[in-house]
Amino acid sequence: MALLGRADENLRYIERRNPGVDLHVRGDTITLTGLNGALHAAERLVKELLALVENGENVDPDIIRRTEDMLKSAPEERPVDVLTQNIVSKRGKAIRPKTLGQKRYVEAIDANTIVFGIGPAGTGKTYLAMAKAVQALQAKEINRIILTRPAVEAGERLGFLPGTLFEKIDPYLRPLYDALHDMIDPVSIPKLMEAGTIEVAPLAFMRGRTLNDAFIILDEAQNTTPEQMKMFLTRLGFGSKIVVTGDVTQVDLPNNATSGLRVVRDILEGLDDVHFAVLRSEDVVRHQLVSDIVNAYEKWDAKLGDPGKQRGNRGHRDHQ
Repeated sequence: MALLGRADENLRYIERRNPGVDLHVRGDTITLTGLNGALHAAERLVKELLALVENGENVDPDIIRRTEDMLKSAPEERPVDVLTQNIVSKRGKAIRPKTLGQKRYVEAIDANTIVFGIGPAGTGKTYLAMAKAVQALQAKEINRIILTRPAVEAGERLGFLPGTLFEKIDPYLRPLYDALHDMIDPVSIPKLMEAGTIEVAPLAFMRGRTLNDAFIILDEAQNTTPEQMKMFLTRLGFGSKIVVTGDVTQVDLPNNATSGLRVVRDILEGLDDVHFAVLRSEDVVRHQLVSDIVNAYEKWDAKLGDPGKQRGNRGHRDHQ
């Protein structure tokens, strides 16, 4: 019943996704009929979905689509191993990778000291990095979490915003707070911040520091200059890990300044213990239409012949 879904919606969805294959259910037996290639693919899909059900997963059309996409893109991988890999849990809700690209990103964070997560909006770059930071803190692998972003937005300057410096900066850091609330009891967050266990600050506040025994996340890194990127990366201390996230197609730097995220791969590629994880439209974990929109923009950029720069100052940004 868990596989079939409400009013057999999952069964109908599988058939729509696999034309030429018919599924019939009698009692506790599922019978598949169809042509060999399509039949084999549908059989493997159903077996993977049953494995997810046995692991307590709620199977719905979105999970079915992700499972099928993984089976097509990486036949050697088992979707059940991806979709049941917990990072952190809060009140029974687990945070885990939802695509093969996300799984490889998470594994890269485990295996390397510095990881760059580069990809479009909705791919979970920042969210999964935050989950890994909370996991490392809970396991006492590090003593503190430091979250930072450049205070740059399209069409606005900090000086024109009302309030004190921290009141001006707060909207830029709000997406990081929101992610924290999903992973840590909100009541304990102010205490952790007061104790310095969690620090959320603009990138400018990192200058001159050496950060030991910390998990450091730089978000919206496409809005750093090459000089700021170098400054940030050289804050790395002993026992620390750095994750840098960003989308090179959404740069809001003024005067068409060069993005530090765009050039850092050319500079650091090949260094041991540094990994560049690229997430793509198939790793978008929001509404299916978001993935379609990302693909449409990529095709448009390819037509223009200058990916990224054509949309470098597009304006609106969609946060993780």
